[in-house]
Amino acid sequence: QVQLVESGGGLAQPGGSLRLSCQASGFTFSMATMDWYRQAPGKQRELVAGITGGSSADYALSVKDRFTISRDNAKNTMYLQMNTLKPEDTGVYYCHRPGLIDYWGQGTQVTVSS
Repeated sequence: QVQLVESGGGLAQPGGSLRLSCQASGFTFSMATMDWYRQAPGKQRELVAGITGGSSADYALSVKDRFTISRDNAKNTMYLQMNTLKPEDTGVYYCHRPGLIDYWGQGTQVTVSS
């Protein structure tokens, strides 16, 4: 079955960096568009970045030029490199595979605080 497992979250200072990973299994990863979402406390889940099977990427305006989404199809893994982190980047980050059935990971907590 489809499984998405995030890792790499934690505590970072403002201006710092973190790299998230999403290990995927149970489907043909190389052909799948994949996304990163996040949910801040008391807010709706929002799309952060997406990447096609051919590695064409798109970003939310709030993270453009700070975050980089990438994938390694040989490892069935997607990444989110987050630089110049801000307190408003705090939230639970989810790996997502869109489709006729949406699949979500369990999420990984990112906290940006001094």
